[in-house]
Amino acid sequence: MELLISANDWLVDRFGELGPLYAVGVLGVLLVALTLPVFLKRQADPLDKLKNQGSRQGARGGKDGKAALRYDNGKAAKLDKYASFLEPQDEKEMSSARLKMLQAGYRSKSAVRTYHFAQFALGVGFLILGILYAIVSSTTGEVTTQALILSIIIPGAVGYYIPKYWVNRRLQTRQQEITNGFPDSLDMMLVCVEAGQSLEQSIIRVSKELRAGFPALADEYEMVAHEMKAGKDKVQVLKDMAERAGVPDVASFVTVLIQSASFGTSIAEALRVYASEMRDKRVMRAEEKANVLPTKLTLGTMMFTVPPLLIILIGPSIYEIAQTLSGNGGGF
Repeated sequence: MELLISANDWLVDRFGELGPLYAVGVLGVLLVALTLPVFLKRQADPLDKLKNQGSRQGARGGKDGKAALRYDNGKAAKLDKYASFLEPQDEKEMSSARLKMLQAGYRSKSAVRTYHFAQFALGVGFLILGILYAIVSSTTGEVTTQALILSIIIPGAVGYYIPKYWVNRRLQTRQQEITNGFPDSLDMMLVCVEAGQSLEQSIIRVSKELRAGFPALADEYEMVAHEMKAGKDKVQVLKDMAERAGVPDVASFVTVLIQSASFGTSIAEALRVYASEMRDKRVMRAEEKANVLPTKLTLGTMMFTVPPLLIILIGPSIYEIAQTLSGNGGGF
C-alpha cells in the first residue's frame, strides 16, 4: 500500500494532478499492444484446415474460380489468419467495401484488408502521439482537462479517417477522369467499328490510344477486352464494367450496347447516336461550370476588391478628419 502511495505521489509531482491518469492510459496501451499478437496469432482449427484443403482441391479442379484466384496468391493466403480482424464479417458490408475499393482503382484481393489495417494502424499511431503530446504539454505547463482529452482524441480520429478520406478522394478523381475521357473514347470506338473492326478489337485499340490521357478509363477497357478474350459472357462483362466505373454515362452506354445486341440493331449506329449525346452532354457540363463561375467569384471580388477601394476613397478623408480633431484638441 505504501508503494502505491509513493508511486502516486511521484506521478503527481512529476506530471501534475493527472499523472496517475496518464500512467493508467500508458498501461492500457501496453496491455493492448501485448494482447494483439496473441489474438492475431491464434491457433488454426483442424476443421478449418480440412475445409481449406478441400477448397484448394476444388480450386485446382476448376469448380470454383474465385477460390482458385484466392489461393494462387500467396500474399492473400498469408493474410487469411487476419481476415476475421481486418474484414467485415457481414457479406453485404464486405461486398460494399470491395466495390468501393474497385471503384477507387484498388483491385488486389487484399485491398479491403489493407484499407482496414491502415485505419487501425494510423488510428492507434496517432492516438499514441496524442498521448505523448499530452504528457509533454502537462509537464511543461498547466493544461486543462478538456484540452488534454481533445489533444488525445483528435489525433486518433484524424488517423482513423485519413484512409477513408484518401479512398473517397481517389474514387472521385477516378470517376471524374472517366467522365471526361468517355466521349472521346466513344468517338474512337465509332471510328474503329466503322472501319470494319469488331467490338472487342475496337475496345483494345481504344484502350491503347487512351493510355496517355486517361489511364483509368484505359484500364477499364483493357479489363473488358481481357475478360471477353477469356470467354466470359459479353453482357456480364459490360455490366461489370459499369459497376466498377460507378459513372452514370458508362452505365447508360452499357445499356445501349446490351439493347443493341438483344434487338440485333447496328452497333455503329448506336455508337454514333450515343457519342453525339455524350459530346452534347460534355458541352452542357462545361457551360454549367462557366455559368457558376461568376457566382463563385463574387465572394473573392468582395473580399479583395471592395476593402482596398474603400481604403483608397475614404482613407484620405478619415485622415484629414483625424488631423483636424487632433489640432482642435479633440473638440469641434
